[in-house]
Amino acid sequence: MTLDELIDFDADVKEIEQMIKTTSAKAAQKIDWTSLWGKKYPVLTAYQEKVDVDKYSFKIRELLDSLKAGYGYNDLDAMLVLKDILSHAWDSKEPE
Repeated sequence: MTLDELIDFDADVKEIEQMIKTTSAKAAQKIDWTSLWGKKYPVLTAYQEKVDVDKYSFKIRELLDSLKAGYGYNDLDAMLVLKDILSHAWDSKEPE
């Protein structure tokens, strides 16, 4: 990565952080994140036709319920914690 790319990246991150801070929860719920991210990652707009979503939803719901029961989290906090755990698991995986 060049220095210019790094500087641009930092500016983009700051812009994203600012947008997150200033976007209300109500407005954020109206955003179709799958469609937006699907522009960068097309798999997000097509996987529903191939993947047994109900099977994975059931397993994810079990994990969410476990976080809620075990740690007293509400729905949103349990989802955020699970999402963060998934992110850390992804970051620590062996490169392919």
